[in-house]
Formats: sequence, C-alpha cells, structure tokens
Amino acid sequence: MFPNFVRHWRFTVKSWLFLGIAIVAEVVATSGLKASEGFTRLWPSLLVIGGYAVAFYFLSITLKEIPVGLAYAIWAGLGIVLVAFIGWLIYGQTLDAASVIGMALIISGVVVINVFSKSVAH
Repeated sequence: MFPNFVRHWRFTVKSWLFLGIAIVAEVVATSGLKASEGFTRLWPSLLVIGGYAVAFYFLSITLKEIPVGLAYAIWAGLGIVLVAFIGWLIYGQTLDAASVIGMALIISGVVVINVFSKSVAH
C-alpha cells in the first residue's frame, strides 16, 4: 500500500536534517525580504542573501541522497506554510479561511504525490 513511502525512510537522518536546515534558512531569507525594503536596508539584506546561500547549499547536499522531486516538494510545501505563518505572526498579515484551506491542499498534494505516485523518480 505504501511502497514509495517506505522507500523514503531509507534516506539517512543526516539528509533529512540537511533538508530541514535548508527549509528553515529559506523561510528566514524569504521572511527577511519584506524587512530589507527592496534591499535598501543593510542588515535585513545581508540576512536575505546569507539565508538563501545557506538554503541552497544545504539543499544541494540533500539532493545527493533525496530525489529532487521529493526534496523540492517538501521544501516548497513547508516553505509556503511557514512563510505564511511568519507573515501572520511578525507582519500582522491576515490568513483567511481560503488561504488556510489552500495551504492545507498544497501540503496534502505534496503528501499524495510523494507517497502514492509512481511518476516521482525515487
């Protein structure tokens, strides 16, 4: 029933940790974009540049073991949800019912593709 799902867990804990670091770094960098005010403020701009550098470095290491389709789907799905949450928490942006449902559908889609699909290269 879950052949693809079971295969995902064969990847090392280190690879999943590196993917987690990549996701957190990307979320920090993306969240800092607003504070950088179009790269006109030095420290937030450096945070954005450094965050993306760390994110792409750790994602590239992750891709040595975890397939790109799986890694990117997890990165994108969690990134959307986490950036929306930070926008709500720090910047006071609103999340209405439609946005919450949409994010739930995105996460559900990532799970369905990666657990049940045979078209994602593993």
